[in-house]
Amino acid sequence: MIRLYQFLCGQKKEYVLSKQLLRSGTAIGAMVKESEHAQSKADFLNKMNVALKEANETEYWLMLLKDTEYINKNEFDSINADCTEILRLLINIVKSTKTSLKK
Repeated sequence: MIRLYQFLCGQKKEYVLSKQLLRSGTAIGAMVKESEHAQSKADFLNKMNVALKEANETEYWLMLLKDTEYINKNEFDSINADCTEILRLLINIVKSTKTSLKK
């Protein structure tokens, strides 16, 4: 995310969408890191849910950057594949954590 942000600002002179992408994209990792020391399973679940929301938002900004041609299809496909995988992982973590809380 940071390198894409640097590219967008430096090469494409795009500052608004790229800033949103940087914020949401780096928030994913920050929330996952915070979850490592969650105070409870409920706190862990909350942090994972926030990370999931940020990943979903990141996907949105990537689509906008592609649709406005700030990044090309190949660039989009490459980074969006990573974003999709992160989304899948977070969805599974949230689902399994919810299941374990119900027991």
